[in-house]
Amino acid sequence: MTRMFLALLVLLAAPVQASDDDDHDRARAAFERGVILPLSQITAIATDRFGGRVIEVEFDEDDGRYLYELEMITGSGRVIEVEIDAGTGRILKVEND
Repeated sequence: MTRMFLALLVLLAAPVQASDDDDHDRARAAFERGVILPLSQITAIATDRFGGRVIEVEFDEDDGRYLYELEMITGSGRVIEVEIDAGTGRILKVEND
């Protein structure tokens, strides 16, 4: 129990980080073209819905659609992965991690 609590504290203390520098560059270019929402708005959508904290972010493109995949620790302590349409902010999928 104590180890699990300490591991959770480490995760909560860790800053949000992009999984790949290339993700950052592609997301910036798409944002500058006006085709995606800013990451701050995407993370606000997820935290407003689930509470908690975003601990990892990935930026992907699938069939011409830009997606953000957020790994989060919810307000209740669950770890989930949330897929959000980067252009609209619509939550597409939620999975327990």
